Amino acid sequence: MWIVILLYYLSTSWQYEANKPFLLERILFKLILQIFTAYSFIKIIVPYLLKKSYKLLFVVASCVLLYTAYVLFITFRCFYLLPKYPEVYAYRPPLIFVQRITDYYTFLTNLPGYLFPIVILSIIDFYKKEKELATIIEQQRSNELSTLRNQLNPHFLFNTLNNLYSLTLMKSDKASEVIEKLSKILDYTLYSCNSNLVSLKSEVILLQNYIDLEKLRYGNRVQIQFNHSIEKNVLIAPLILLTFVENAFKHGVSQETIEAKIQINLFTDGDQILFKVINTKPTKTAIKSSKKEISIGLTNVKKQLNLLYKNKHQLKIDENCSSYSITLKIKINDL
Repeated sequence: MWIVILLYYLSTSWQYEANKPFLLERILFKLILQIFTAYSFIKIIVPYLLKKSYKLLFVVASCVLLYTAYVLFITFRCFYLLPKYPEVYAYRPPLIFVQRITDYYTFLTNLPGYLFPIVILSIIDFYKKEKELATIIEQQRSNELSTLRNQLNPHFLFNTLNNLYSLTLMKSDKASEVIEKLSKILDYTLYSCNSNLVSLKSEVILLQNYIDLEKLRYGNRVQIQFNHSIEKNVLIAPLILLTFVENAFKHGVSQETIEAKIQINLFTDGDQILFKVINTKPTKTAIKSSKKEISIGLTNVKKQLNLLYKNKHQLKIDENCSSYSITLKIKINDL
């Protein structure tokens, strides 16, 4: 930037000034003053006065800095350039030091030359800090998402392995099916969810594998309907939907001693994804014991939605004495 400014000064004055050494010395000293002024403003005055809300001191210090630079330039001209190059000033107005430093009109006309580099550097510094801040925020967002995406309930994994152990002891044919479903779920959650968006159809397969495993676990204790109709090439953030299905089993089935019901609907409608989960509620005693866990699960998934789909989704929760339902809408065009 400073090289460009130097070349600009030289290009605009070179053809009009016959004495080239005088021109070079004059321009170089002015450039040094501009560098001093710009970095003093950005590195000292702004962080120590403006950012600490010393607004009056900031204004005073800025004016003093600019005026000091102006006085130093006049001093250089009067006591160095004038004695060294008298022939240059022979045909110019008299250069009187006191008169020049008190000529505030001339000071104001020279201000743009000092302010321009300050403005450019301030803009560069602002965008640099904004870029650094955006990088930090994105890193924090990625870290938070990585944590929140780890939603596969450890109890689910523990219980599935217990069921698998029981099936192997009984030499049941279902053992191989459990292994297959579980391996597909783990493979997907570990290796296929690293990108921000995945195919909605792959999420359907994940949900189906999860549901099949839970069917093997609960057997006749639960009735499940999973209805879905997906258009091609629809994308969604991974594991968002699984959290709601997992909660439906965890809080609607695991503590129910009779028969529980879960209905899951997943459709694409024009420019949005429509997802709804309805599950029956267990007895009042079980409800009380799981209220806190439901709240934590919802808090996590709401954080994910706000991070990924801020102002691009609608989440509606309905609850009555016998059932619990969530309805989620996500805009496809904004994915």
